[in-house]
Amino acid sequence: MFLKRRDSFRAHPVLFLLAAIASVIGVNAQAPNSAALLSDSFADVAKKVESAVVSIDAKSKAAETASRSAAPTDPDEILDFLRRQARRPSVAVGSGFIIDRGGHIVTNAHVVKDSAKITVRLESGDEFAAKVVGLDDETDIAVLKIEAGRDLPTVTLGNSDTARVGEWVLAIGSPFGLARTVTAGIVSQTNRDTLGNSVFQRFIQTDAAINRGNSGGPLVNMRGEVIGVNSQIATSTGDYNGVGFALPSNETRYVVDQIVQNGRVRRGFLGVALESVKPEFAKVYGLTEAKGAIVTDVRDVTSGAGVAGLKAGDIITGFKGQKVADAADLIAKVASTPPNESVAVEYLRENGQAFERRTAQVKLGERPISRRASDDPEPVKLPIDAKKEDTRPFGLTVSDLTATLAATYKLEGQKGALVKEVSPDSFIAEVKAGNGVSAALGTGDLIQRINRVNVADTKAFLAAARRLQKGDPVVLHVLTYDPEKARPAMRVVQFTVQ
Repeated sequence: MFLKRRDSFRAHPVLFLLAAIASVIGVNAQAPNSAALLSDSFADVAKKVESAVVSIDAKSKAAETASRSAAPTDPDEILDFLRRQARRPSVAVGSGFIIDRGGHIVTNAHVVKDSAKITVRLESGDEFAAKVVGLDDETDIAVLKIEAGRDLPTVTLGNSDTARVGEWVLAIGSPFGLARTVTAGIVSQTNRDTLGNSVFQRFIQTDAAINRGNSGGPLVNMRGEVIGVNSQIATSTGDYNGVGFALPSNETRYVVDQIVQNGRVRRGFLGVALESVKPEFAKVYGLTEAKGAIVTDVRDVTSGAGVAGLKAGDIITGFKGQKVADAADLIAKVASTPPNESVAVEYLRENGQAFERRTAQVKLGERPISRRASDDPEPVKLPIDAKKEDTRPFGLTVSDLTATLAATYKLEGQKGALVKEVSPDSFIAEVKAGNGVSAALGTGDLIQRINRVNVADTKAFLAAARRLQKGDPVVLHVLTYDPEKARPAMRVVQFTVQ
């Protein structure tokens, strides 16, 4: 690494930009003062916060091989090779921040999960063994506790809802083990969804430099308040590319409070699978606005929703007297309600060509711990029955559900048009399914309804599809075998013909 001293004002791109702007608008004399004020603000915020930021070394329970080099043939080198081949625990390096004087620390769950030993290092250089109070896979948040024997410096969790795109933020942590590293940037976007995240992860995006080792560290506004926990980066190399993501402080506060009180996060649970009402669905079904959450499956008849009589196809429009915007909004409202609480759920039920407005009292269950996408096995490629291929509406190759195909895709006793292939150059290949799933339709999906018309076979599907023109909205009810439920599950796919 080569370091070269340069004039700090000219070398810093932010200060250079400020000077250039000031020059254009004719305030040259004030440019140095503006730059100095900005610089002082960064320094003041860093000084206020960094004493409460910690470095974390987490030694895993699983061991890794120290060396993978080829075995030597020289007898004098064999002993040394065997020593280097000894299996040693791997060590994860991360960051965190202290939230109370008693030693509770917030970090990312992925930093400390399955660790045999966790060491926390303070700004003073003191090191302490830490225990895990609890962690939450849904948000990737963990709470640690150290016994320092003295009051510790702390940070304040701010209100992340007030974060504005374009405002300055600092990221503080230990990238590559370099403790108390401070980087500056802006809020690039809020409420950002990323591929593979859970429904409880809507991030603050920032261009402040975040690298390996920054995980769990704070994203701080210019008042010195933590508005996010640095958790993810978008990268092609594994390192900083200018796109980082922090879990908002308001969600963090809720999770941390529950972990400190209960050792885990308890969330309410309806017991249904959901899809958001989109403009296409609203047009097809004659709704006045594209709002609400469609029940695509009642997972358990003994769940709160099952006992209350909710069914697949119902559209939930209200929860505890509050309007429901979409599926994510409903899930957030349900999850933030304590389990075992009885709540009023407003919904629409289809009755012929109209909807009936209904209200049910639902006693919420407790949301089970869900498997993350990374735990899913690699999908198995199943054989395709070559029988009864037909034309390709929307870029879909479909066929009737023969006995062989029904057994292959575990759809016995069902009717519909089976998706055999999705043309990669068709517009429907670009339609997203939501909830972290990249493709809306795939091989093995069974289309059972199109725009309120039941589909018993390929002929019925093709007849309905041919009546649609470019610009028409399309709503498909699709059945797919779900290995977690060990049965087929319904979902709704919405798009516009192109």
